[in-house]
This record gives sequence, structure tokens and C-alpha cells, in this order.
Amino acid sequence: QVQLVESGGGLVQAGGSLRLSCAASGRTFSSYAMGWFRQAPGKEREFVAGIIWNSDSTYYADSVKGRFAISSDNAKNTVYLQMNSLEPEDTAVYYCAARSGRSIRTSGAWYDFWGQGTQVTVSS
Repeated sequence: QVQLVESGGGLVQAGGSLRLSCAASGRTFSSYAMGWFRQAPGKEREFVAGIIWNSDSTYYADSVKGRFAISSDNAKNTVYLQMNSLEPEDTAVYYCAARSGRSIRTSGAWYDFWGQGTQVTVSS
């Protein structure tokens, strides 16, 4: 079992930046992928970015490509989401998730473990 804890959310003006962190603890996998998802009020949860652990393989939703960057720190067992050029449309609760296997999936149904979420609010 894996526990995930997000942090780093907050309020930022449009054009600003935030870095979200997702610290993983508990049972680890030999091969797993991490993903960031977000959910705005009245909207479905959507995939934002993913990374395969212990690799450089990443994948981004078109809406954030070029603005967001996902990365990981193996020593800290943490995955990050650097968010730049934030827009009001980025306002959502952001969740990190983990799944076994060395492939990135864009559907949340593929992920086994979820954090509690962290609120990101971008003002215009």
C-alpha cells in the first residue's frame, strides 16, 4: 500500500508559478508510474501529467504542455509538478496518483493510490 500526500497548492495570480509536491510512503513498487490529475468544480477529473518512476519518460495533457513540468526525486520519494504561466482555467484541486507498471495512463481508473488533493486557485 502506498500513501500519497500533496502539498504546495495555494493562490496565485495569472502568469505566476507554483510547484506541487507529492510525497510517497509505504510500500513501494519496483515499477510504477505517477500521475497528476485535477478536478475543477462541475468538471470531470482530468489527467495533467505523468512520469514513469526511475525514468525520464513523461507525458502531458495538451492543455498544460509547455507550461507544466513533472519531475521526480528518487532520494526523497517525491514527484513534483512545476506549474508556470498559470491561467485561471488551471484552477482546480490537484491530485497525485500512483499505479503499478511502467506505463503512463491518462485515465484515473488505472491508478491504484491517490492523495487527498491540494487546491490551486489562479486569479485573473
